[in-house]
Amino acid sequence: MSDAGPAGPDLDRTDADDLVPISVRLGAVVPPEDPEDWTRPLTWVAALGMLAGPLVTLAWFLAAPPTDAAAPLPATYVVAGALAGGAAATGATQLGTARAWTATVGAGLFGALVVVVLGVVMAGERQVQVASPTLAHAVAAGLGGLAGAAAAAVVAAVVSRLRSRLVRFAPALAVGIAGAILAVAAVMAG
Repeated sequence: MSDAGPAGPDLDRTDADDLVPISVRLGAVVPPEDPEDWTRPLTWVAALGMLAGPLVTLAWFLAAPPTDAAAPLPATYVVAGALAGGAAATGATQLGTARAWTATVGAGLFGALVVVVLGVVMAGERQVQVASPTLAHAVAAGLGGLAGAAAAAVVAAVVSRLRSRLVRFAPALAVGIAGAILAVAAVMAG
């Protein structure tokens, strides 16, 4: 019997050790040099950007939920625009092409998911063969906002090297809202 263990006899021990940081090998996990700090304004901008669409949706469904799913309502466009705008704001907090693109898409995905979940939770009664109006508008707004966030992510990636956050945010916001409005109209038309 060989005492090579489960890794096999040819595994060089130093190669495996190089993959693990020295602080972990020594038994002490060192926190990152710059952990996320909730006292920073950009952290709040990113968090509120991810929650913009869901907060608008919650306010809409609590104040005056939709009663008909036949056509998009102005609030459907507002929710989709808030999703895309919030994603653009989150992406504008990041420097670098990959980070800006990823933050924008991630915020759009998260916001759209929460909007659809709110549509399901606030649906009230279960309907057969027809989706409830809250769910129908939530899905349309979520898809529209996600399309707007995808368009905003492309713009965010292009302008990500600019220093001014406002200059990075404004074009992504404009393209994102336009994309969201067009997508909601296309989704609700069919």
